[in-house]
Amino acid sequence: MLKTIIVGFVAGFIAVLVFHQGTAWLLYNFGNDIPSVVSFFGRTNAPFNMAATKPLGVPVVISQAFWGGVWGIVLASILRRARLPDLMFGAIFGALALTFVAVTLVPYLKGLPTWNGNIPWRGLLYNGAWGWGAALMLRPLLGRG
Repeated sequence: MLKTIIVGFVAGFIAVLVFHQGTAWLLYNFGNDIPSVVSFFGRTNAPFNMAATKPLGVPVVISQAFWGGVWGIVLASILRRARLPDLMFGAIFGALALTFVAVTLVPYLKGLPTWNGNIPWRGLLYNGAWGWGAALMLRPLLGRG
């Protein structure tokens, strides 16, 4: 169990820095120049946001990576117990679960407006990339790599 927690956290943390922020980098550097991409995903901000976040003042990207690590523990636990197609499940889990929490629970806890009914396509893409990447890194733990 301890191995699942540690490897899950590390995989989730790294997946934010590589896959989530890598997708943001691609959209920022290439997608912002394509009108149809901008009309679908919106104009993308620069990745690797180093602005301080409340309450601890750590950079946004480090906060995101920390929470990616927490979600990585959840993903590792699910994949270890259930024999699911890991990469597909990781992508779907990341896209749906993380995005749902990001548009409902997180704003609620911060006293902000929650989901307005618009589909957050960019969030689904970023979080799906995170889930796919985390599942890829978890393959050795699951005996699939």
